[in-house]
Parts: sequence; C-alpha cells; structure tokens
Amino acid sequence: MKDYDCNVVVVGAGPAGMAAAISAKKNGAQRVIIVERENRTGGILKQCIHAGFGLQYFGEELTGPEYAERFSNLAKENEIEFLLDTTALEIKDKTLVCVNTRGIINIRFGTLVLAMGCRERTRANLTIPGSRPAGIYTAGTAQKLINVYGHKIGKEVVILGSGDIGMIMARRLSLQGVKVKAVIEIMPYLAGLERNKVQCLDDFNIPLMLSHTIVDITGIDRVEKVTVAPVDENRKPIMEKAETIDCDTLLLSVGLIPENELTRTADVALSGITKGATVNQYKQTDKPYIFACGNVLHVNDLVDHVSHESEDAGKFAALYAAGKLDKGAEIPVEAGEGVRYVCPQKMVCADGNVDLYFRTLVPGRNTTLTVSDDTGVLLSKKLIRTTPGTIEKLTLSGEKAKNASGRLVVSAEHKGA
Repeated sequence: MKDYDCNVVVVGAGPAGMAAAISAKKNGAQRVIIVERENRTGGILKQCIHAGFGLQYFGEELTGPEYAERFSNLAKENEIEFLLDTTALEIKDKTLVCVNTRGIINIRFGTLVLAMGCRERTRANLTIPGSRPAGIYTAGTAQKLINVYGHKIGKEVVILGSGDIGMIMARRLSLQGVKVKAVIEIMPYLAGLERNKVQCLDDFNIPLMLSHTIVDITGIDRVEKVTVAPVDENRKPIMEKAETIDCDTLLLSVGLIPENELTRTADVALSGITKGATVNQYKQTDKPYIFACGNVLHVNDLVDHVSHESEDAGKFAALYAAGKLDKGAEIPVEAGEGVRYVCPQKMVCADGNVDLYFRTLVPGRNTTLTVSDDTGVLLSKKLIRTTPGTIEKLTLSGEKAKNASGRLVVSAEHKGA
C-alpha cells in the first residue's frame, strides 16, 4: 500500500481533468495529482482524429489528439503529477482509494475534482426487439476500432441517433468507402450540432430520417437488415408504415451517460436531468471539498466549453484547499419555460460573474433567453436560432449575482419554429 498527500487530486486525464489540474496549480495548489485508469492522457480525444477542436480555446482548428497534446504539454510544464494505469475505487471522507498493478493507493487530499467523462448508451439501454447478431456497435466503439486499431467494421451501415459522434462517424465511414444507408432519429429535430449535419451528412448525401426509429433487427450470425418505422407525436412507432433497410452493421449514437459510479461512493447529490452532480458556479458539489467538471457534470457539445468550465473547477478547488474560498448564501437555479436544464443548479450570491450553461427543449427561431429572480428579469438576450444540440450560455454580472434574491430561472421563448 502506498500513500500520497496533495492539495488537489483530479480523477481523469481527459481535457476536463487536465484543464482543471493546470488551473489548480496556477491558482496556488502546491501539489496536484491526476489519477487516470488508461495508460496515457487524452481521454476520448485520442480517437477523435477529425478536425474542429480548439477554435474557441486556442483560436485554431486542431484534431482531437492535437488538442489533448496541448494540454498534456501544459500539464507537464506546470509539474502536474500523473498516476496512469490507476483506477479510482471510492472516496472515503477526504481520501481517494485507488488501485493499480502495484496495489492499493490512498491519496489524502484537500479537494477532489471529478472529471471522469461519460460513457455511451448501449443496446442494453434501449428496447429494440430482434436477434442478437454481430455487427452492432456504439458509435464511439466503432470510432476507436477504426481510428485507433485500423479495423473495418462493415460494408453497409445504418446509424441510429443523430448525436454528434454518430454524424461524425457517418462521414468517417463514407471516407473509408463504407456505404452509410441512413441516419435514423426518433425526435423531429437533430440531436447534435447543425454544422455536423452539414459537414457529415449533407456533404456526403446521407439521408437523415427524423421522427423515425428502429423497431427490429434481423440476422443470426451478422446483422442483415433493420426495420425502420415513423413515430407519432408520442414517439410510438407507426408499424403499418414500417420499411426495411438492408445493412450488415448498426451503429448506436443514442446519448451519453456521465460516469458517476465514483461520485456515488461519496453520496454526492446528482441531478435527475443531467445525471451529473449538482453544483454551484464554483463547480462545487454539496460535499464542499468535492468539485466536478466536464462531461461527468453535464454532456457538452464542444471540448472548448469543457476546458473553460474545468478551469473554473480547478481554480476554486485550489482556493478551497487553501481556505480562501468564501461562500455566501446559495439560491437555486432552475430551468424555466423552454429550457431542459441549467448548470450550475445553485448560485452563491457573491462577487464575480456567473456563467449559466443550458439547453433549450426544442428548436426555435427568434428566441429570447432570459434570467430572472424574484424581482424580475436580470438579463435578456436574443438569438436568431436555438437548438437542443447546442449549449447556450448567459453570463450574469457579479453585481446582479450578488444581489439576486429568491431563485434564478432561465427561460427561452421562441417566436418561430
């Protein structure tokens, strides 16, 4: 058994964890340790070889591995310690219990930052009837098999779900010479970013079937075809209009789930909507020495957002460890009309601007976004268009945040569909 003592320990060496660790070190934490279960840093970005990362954060377009390498180099420059090939098992008071090939490791900390990311929903999370043949993958697994290991997963593919990774894989497969027969989406609108629809589907003439779902999978040894049906306004399949699509591979891009098994060991309160921890603007959970950031907190659309949010987590984790994080009264932050969720879910009424991240419920045009408290509207912003696939952000000034009363409510009013 080996013991460590540190000011801040971070779980996860992806873009969130590294950004948080670097920020913690820059804000006064003397010793910062990152625990990572894989044998190298980078998280999911290691398999994201497409460009499109870093435009907001670095002001240039990078691939996923390039973006991860930038942060890995910054972490080394800031003397962050890494424990690779090490799995965090549980949180006991202010000790993180881990294990690797050398045995059990206890890391005593001042503060802990959770940055474990998320995992994909699999067929086990869905209710698709049919046999259990080979050829069914989550989109992320297919991405790893192709981009990291160089495998070809099939010849004719159908993708269920219009999430960003599914659309990106539609393009990747097309470039590999695979025929992508269709992308199927149960909702009447796109789940991912509009830019990915244009670049990954439209540019490759890949059909997008909205308000449809897969109701059957046919095949014994290998997928042979899928049965697709339109759905009504209650998302119930209209079976009399079902049709079959011949294919040998089915990719699932049907949502992500924050990796919160470790979080639960500390009995941290979780949001029923995001499935991540409930936090204030400092990314501080209801356990004041535990912070959370990145996709383990709420699933982001851009890695640049992950980095910015995680820097806040690292900064305030370092201040808390040093006894310098003053905390005043908290008020709840709630999703109002037209908004699915808001993060943070609580706000400390204190100095400093507060960034409110949220998703709208449905697509809309000529949208007015507002932040209100019990006294009235504190902030308003108009956008030409909003979609659930894009995270919106409103920044409440420090003065308004400090003087807010009752509760904050974020709302979205659409003047057009």
